[in-house]
Amino acid sequence: MRIDIVTLFPEVALGPLSDSIIQRARAAGIVEVIGHQLRDWSEDKHRRVDDSPCGGGQGMLLKPEPLFAAVEALRGPETRVILMTPQGKSLKQAMARDLAEAGHLLILCGHYEGVDQRVIEALVDEEISIGDYILTNGALAAAVLCDAVIRLLPGALGDERSPVDESFSDPKRLEPPAYTRPIEFRGLRVPEVLVSGHHGKIQAWKEENALARTRRNRPDLLD
Repeated sequence: MRIDIVTLFPEVALGPLSDSIIQRARAAGIVEVIGHQLRDWSEDKHRRVDDSPCGGGQGMLLKPEPLFAAVEALRGPETRVILMTPQGKSLKQAMARDLAEAGHLLILCGHYEGVDQRVIEALVDEEISIGDYILTNGALAAAVLCDAVIRLLPGALGDERSPVDESFSDPKRLEPPAYTRPIEFRGLRVPEVLVSGHHGKIQAWKEENALARTRRNRPDLLD
């Protein structure tokens, strides 16, 4: 897979993708991630990429010209163009799995008050939000999306079962609580069933406690 990120802050987008599992996936050639400076496509002598909104209003909007030029330069026949924006669909695990099937993702990062609507209408395949809150820029959101997608690529994780067993693999369940050694620590013990060796009872315990955790922390998933 190839991922191109177009942003005013390439270093912000790439920083979280330069360590741990994601960096190993990049080094192994499983994915290629490239950050691009949007200003490189500006035709303004001062490299401006924003202007005030028509009809008035606060803030500035990203202009269409540099975004059109960037997409036209980077888009291929298999490209899915994504805009990171608070107005997009909420990122879910199922969406990450779907995007992991793509050969090329081209991610545009919103900034200021957003982008000119003509960019969305003419270029963007999907608008994605990582949550109901506002960030300073979309580069951070792009990094989150990339992490969620890349870890699902074949070979990215050491244990191929990992993405199957974690939270949101089942969209209506969180993961159950997890424990490791020592069995007792400061008077707190690992539940006996987990060290019993009885796989049927262990599975039943995990299902019961996954449901209890979901009811406590994310009851909306059960609606």
